[in-house]
Amino acid sequence: MNDTYDENEGALPPALPVHLASPTTQRALRVQHQVLIATRAFLGAEGFVELLPPVIGPVTDPGVRGSKQLDVDYYGHRYKLMTSGIFYKQASLLAFDKIFYIAPNVRAEPVETCSTRRHLAEFHQIDIEVAGATRTQVQAVAERLLTHVVGHVLATVPDELTGLGRDLAVLAEVLDEPFGRTTHAGAVAQLHGLGHPQSPDAEIDWEGEELLSHKAGQPFFIDDYPKGSRGFYDRESTTEPGVLRNFDLIAPGGFGELVSGSERESEYARIVTRMRETGENPAKYAWYLDMVRAGIPASAGFGMGLERLVRFLTGLDSVWQVNAYPKVPGLVSP
Repeated sequence: MNDTYDENEGALPPALPVHLASPTTQRALRVQHQVLIATRAFLGAEGFVELLPPVIGPVTDPGVRGSKQLDVDYYGHRYKLMTSGIFYKQASLLAFDKIFYIAPNVRAEPVETCSTRRHLAEFHQIDIEVAGATRTQVQAVAERLLTHVVGHVLATVPDELTGLGRDLAVLAEVLDEPFGRTTHAGAVAQLHGLGHPQSPDAEIDWEGEELLSHKAGQPFFIDDYPKGSRGFYDRESTTEPGVLRNFDLIAPGGFGELVSGSERESEYARIVTRMRETGENPAKYAWYLDMVRAGIPASAGFGMGLERLVRFLTGLDSVWQVNAYPKVPGLVSP
C-alpha cells in the first residue's frame, strides 16, 4: 500500500509512519491546531466553561444511527465507550450554565461507511450545552463559532490552506452572509425533486446530505426532524406533535453535516415515555433518570464534528486525512 499511496486521492490511509510523515497530514494538523485555539478562545469569551468528559460510562447515547456501542469490563461491570457525551452534558449543567467539551467519541460504524469519506470509528466533537436555551439560541452560537473559526484560520494559516489546494475565496464566502435554513420536510421535497428517494420519516441519509450540500452556496440549517428519527432526549414540539425541536448544520461544497443539536427533554415522565417509544429499557439509565427525577435544567446544545470541520476548512477528500491516528470503519489500524 505504501508504494502506491497518493495523499491526494482520499483512499484508505497508509501505514501510520507514512501518514504522519505526509506533508498533507502535517498541514491539516496545523489547521486543526488553530481550530482548537479559536474554539476555546471564542467559547471562553462567551462565558462557557470547558470540562473534560468521561470516556466510559454505564450507558451512552443510543440514538446514533447504524453504529454499535463498544463494551469494556469495568471492575466486573459492563460499561460503554462514549459514542456521545449527551447525558454528561446535561449533568454538567448542575455545575455551570454554559459548558463545552472537546470530546472523544468511539462508534463502531457500519463497514460500508468507510466509503462515505465522512466517518471515523474514533473521532472528536466540539460539544456544547446551554441551560435554559432554545434551539434558535444555540444555532446562533453554532453560526458564530463556525464563522469565528473560519476567520481565524484564514488569518493565521492561509499558507497551509493554499498548500492543500483550498481556494481561500470560496472559504471566505462563509463569512459573507447569514446561514440558510430549511425544514426536514423541505429538504425531503428538494431531494425528491432531485430524484433521490429520501424517506420523509427518517434522517436525511448520507447521499442526500451530500446532494443538498453540493447544491448549497452557504452553510444552512435543517430543522424539525420527525419523531422516531433521533434519540429520546431530543425534545418534541408542544405545538407540532411528532416534530422534534432539533437541527443539523450542513456545510456547502459536498462536505455534508457539520453539526447536530436540539432542545433537550428534561421532564422525567416525558423522557421515560420517549425511551419506551424508542425501544429503550429505562432500567439501563438508572443514574441518569435518578438525576432527571431530582431535577435538571431545561437546555439545548449541539455537537460539531472536529474532523469534519477541519476537512471542510482544508477541502480534503476524507476525514481520515485530518486525523493523526485515523480509525476508519472496518479497517484495523494502530
